[in-house]
Order: sequence, then C-alpha cells, then structure tokens
Amino acid sequence: MNMFVCQEQEDKRWPKQHHHSLSRRPTLFLLRLLLLLLLSALVMLALSSFLTGSATYINTLKSDLHLSETKTKFLPEAKSVSSQSPFLADAPPPLTKSKTKPVNKVDTIVESGPYHNWQLFIQDFEEMMRSFKIYVYPEAFMNQSHSQFAPIFLPHPNPFNPRLGNYFSEHMFKLSLLRSSLITSQPQQAHLFFLPFSINLLRNDPRVHSEQSISEFVSQYTTKISHDFTFWNASAGADHFYVYCHSVGREASSKVQDLHNNAIQVTCSSSYFQRYYATHKDVALPQVWPRPHGEPLTPPDARHKLVYFSGRIQNSRIRQELIALWGNDSYMDVFSWSPFPYEEGFKRSKYCLHVKGYEVNTARVSDSIHYGCIPVIISNYYELPFANVLNWSKFSVIINQGEIAYIKKRLLSITRQMYLDMYHNLCQVREHFLWHQTPRGFDSFHMTAYQLWLRRSIHRLSH
Repeated sequence: MNMFVCQEQEDKRWPKQHHHSLSRRPTLFLLRLLLLLLLSALVMLALSSFLTGSATYINTLKSDLHLSETKTKFLPEAKSVSSQSPFLADAPPPLTKSKTKPVNKVDTIVESGPYHNWQLFIQDFEEMMRSFKIYVYPEAFMNQSHSQFAPIFLPHPNPFNPRLGNYFSEHMFKLSLLRSSLITSQPQQAHLFFLPFSINLLRNDPRVHSEQSISEFVSQYTTKISHDFTFWNASAGADHFYVYCHSVGREASSKVQDLHNNAIQVTCSSSYFQRYYATHKDVALPQVWPRPHGEPLTPPDARHKLVYFSGRIQNSRIRQELIALWGNDSYMDVFSWSPFPYEEGFKRSKYCLHVKGYEVNTARVSDSIHYGCIPVIISNYYELPFANVLNWSKFSVIINQGEIAYIKKRLLSITRQMYLDMYHNLCQVREHFLWHQTPRGFDSFHMTAYQLWLRRSIHRLSH
C-alpha cells in the first residue's frame, strides 16, 4: 500500500504537460520505467538513513570509549576507604567536601592540598595499622638494675625535658613505639626488628662518649643479638632498624658492615650527600623540639615581617653569606643572635628560613610549621621527611644554596593568594610534626612508621 501512495505522490510532482502526455499514451514500458525509478529512490533513501545512523552511533561509541579511557587514566583503581576507620577523625579536609554530597574521585585528586595523593595514602596507611608488626629486642624492657648500660636501651624517663632539644624525636620514637599497637612479642610475626640503643645517651655517657667508643659499643651489641637470636643472621640485618638524631649516629655503624649496608637508619640527618645514608633504604625523621601543643596561630594578615632567621654562623658558610647580604634589610629579620625571643620571630613573619648549618637538618623546619610560618628551605641534598606523602612545594619554598642573593625577589614574587594557599596547606600538615607519648592519628610516629612499612621486606624470611 505504501508503494502506491509514494507512487501517487511522485506522480503529482511531474509537470502537468508531461502528466497529460503519459495519460494520453499509457504504455506498459513507461509504467515499468516509472516503477523502477521509484523503487531505486526508496532503496537509496533507506541506505542513506542507515549510513547516517551508523555514523552517529560510531561517534557516540568513540566518545564513550574516550571518556572511559580518560577516567581510567586519572582515577587509579583502588578499594574504597572505610568510613568507620578511627584515623579518619584526624584526616585533613580533602576527604570531606560536604556532608550531603558524595566526594567525587576527580575532586579528591585535584583537591589533595599538601598531599601527593591523599586517597591512596590513607588506604595504605590503614592496611599498615591492621597488619604491620615490629619486634623490639628485650633490652628495651630490662630492669634498671639489670645492667649498668640499661639507660642506653630503656625509654627516656623525661623526654619532654627542654634540654633534650635536637634529640627529642629520637627519644619520642622509642617511647611511642613501646606504647603503640604495632609491637609484637612474637618475633615470627614481625616485619621489622628494632635495635633500641640511643645514640644521644651514648654520646652523653662518659664511658662511651667518643665516636670510636660508640661504634665499638654498637658493634658488640650487634654481635650479641646475632648470637642470642636467629633474626639478624637470617636477613643480614636487612629487616632491622635503629633511630638517631645526633650527627655521630652515622659513624655508629662504621664497624658493622651489615649494619650500615643493610639495616635501616631512621635519622634526622637525612642527607643523601653523606656516606652511609641511602634514600631507597633509610628514613628521614623530622627533627622536632618539645613545643607546647594547641597554641593559636598568628593569622596571615598579622604577620608584618617578610622573613625571619636566627642562628649561629660559625659552622656555616651559607649562613655567613646570608647575614652579609640581608642582615640590614628592613623587610627581613635576619640575625646571628636574635634580639627578641626566638619564637616571636616565627609568629610575626610570613616566611622563616631553614639554612644549612653543620648538618642539612635543623629543628627550624618543624618550628616554622609549628608556628605557622612558611618554611624557606636553603639546604642542598636534604631529604625532607615524608616526602613521598607530602608535596612540600605546596606549603614551603625550596631555594638552592647558590641563590641566596635572590631570596627577597623570589619571595616578593609570590602572590597573596599563593601565600594564603600555602598557609592553609601548612595548617593541614602540622599534625604530622607532633609527637605524643601514646601515638595517635597521623602524628610523627605513625608517619615515620609508615615509611618503615613501605621498606618492609617483600618476601617474609623464615626465622
């Protein structure tokens, strides 16, 4: 029926004189020719429609595939983070955009703030808290009267003593570890083994004060545990670690080849320019002074000085150059000896300089973070703590030692919005540079333990 309708419609389109001519001389030949033309037209129309629809479908499919590939590229496959985790209570803002709107994965990555990838970190962190185990050698639990060297191994009785100063992190790590959920009394379950001697206390003990005596003490202790236990020999020390903040610590391992080649150093002196330190094996420990927690920060608009620095210059050519160039600049408070309290300089300045002294590390980095002053790090070869988790460029300024003459120009080129973003990110990372006697959340202990977790042996050894 449709064919006849189409034929009738088509007939109406012919010029009248042609129509009359056909009606006057109807022939079978012309009728067949007309029918053939109509059928051809219908076939062409159907074919054109089919090709147009196919092209649309293919373009749509290509678009969907491209979108899928894009999502796959930027959203790494991972398990969802449990909302019931006790650590999410301490989590920085990137995890919670809104109480009613679910967090978009792309938003989480883009808005990761001072972290390289917060979502991936928290997943791995929670796995660490569930399964990571550390065995502590028994000297850390001995009775005070058991050995004349017991204090070298026992936790410090007063780690918050201000006189500990630069060695606070060394003592707090041991105390926090012994009060953490990570230790195990079953060495067969352990991923790592802790050597509990204190380099700081060895240095202050007149019986073993010299570097030579300290290295001899450590050598004898390593020999003892290798005889008393099977764990050291099973791995040649590769699953063992020790902690120190004193610069003589690197020499402590000099007489034990397996100790400096295989064991993990957790050290404040994390310079990959120094011998015995290997970045793929060893761990940078934040050097923190015992500061009171919970002090309110000076807001950005109340910080009227551009730069603050105060420190001894006798053992540092870089610091001497700094004082010579910027000691009289009205924008900066740069002193070899501050005329006002040390902490006041951090509180009233936008940027605070960490300049290499005898070592690459000082407590000025953690002090800057503690007081809300953007750290400016001028210390070549310094492996910054937690650098695989924290994106230091988001809350600090890193300047080569050879560019001290351009400090002022560099800092003045930072826009107000960039400064405010760095200040906001700095506020988020402060908790990672705090120590607690009983570790909690994402504090310095757990962040350092996470670095050890990443360095645990892939293949468990049979002890």
